[in-house]
Amino acid sequence: MVIPSVLPERPPAGTLFQTGWPVRLADIDREHRLRLDAIARYLQDIAFEHLEAVEDGDTHRGWVVRRTVIDVLEPVVWGERVTLHRWCSALSNRWCTMRVQIFGSEGGHIETEAFVIHFGIESGVPTRMSDRFMAPMLAGTSEHRLRWRAALTESMPDAASADVEVLPFPLRVADIDVLDHVNNAVYLGALEELLAGHADLLAAPYRVIIEYAKPLESGEQVRVVGRRAGDTLDAWLAVGDEARAVARITPL
Repeated sequence: MVIPSVLPERPPAGTLFQTGWPVRLADIDREHRLRLDAIARYLQDIAFEHLEAVEDGDTHRGWVVRRTVIDVLEPVVWGERVTLHRWCSALSNRWCTMRVQIFGSEGGHIETEAFVIHFGIESGVPTRMSDRFMAPMLAGTSEHRLRWRAALTESMPDAASADVEVLPFPLRVADIDVLDHVNNAVYLGALEELLAGHADLLAAPYRVIIEYAKPLESGEQVRVVGRRAGDTLDAWLAVGDEARAVARITPL
């Protein structure tokens, strides 16, 4: 199995970064639930706060997310204050997996892990992390030869199939980030559009996996293609016949 059924526990040693803030109105849906796109933004926010707290953080500003796993064990809701803990769970010298736990003050509990690649801001290619930057990550992990392997490999179905849903997802100027790509949190917003018709999947603990294959760019015509089988919902964000990202929602 590429992704374990239970994400790795906190390390006994190494750097554990902690921060927190209140859940704000813009983060929630009509049921007061912390949305998936807001969770993705939380992961970005703690990542950049973490960079400010570590050696050589100022020279490691370029990161691309390849995969995110989100396990919603107990929904975080409006009115809670969240505490976030972040640490490295495995690495190579150009990429790593970063774990973030999100705890709500009233019992909300979300576990996440992201596979992230370090890019040179100038070169635009995967770039080795410095020894000083990696030192606390190496101290708290046992896997130092991390390899990428896709967890979601099923091909996108024919949009004309009877069991397939297709939703348009127009891009906005506000969706584009500093790399001139659609910010990865926006993909989770597209998934929320699809989940609006499958609210039962959010009623019990659930897992979301999303893998990013190729960036979405401004001006592209994006569709969300969904297919449900039992209690599993698969989704693809597509431009034409090309899937740019794939996601799966399953119960835990």
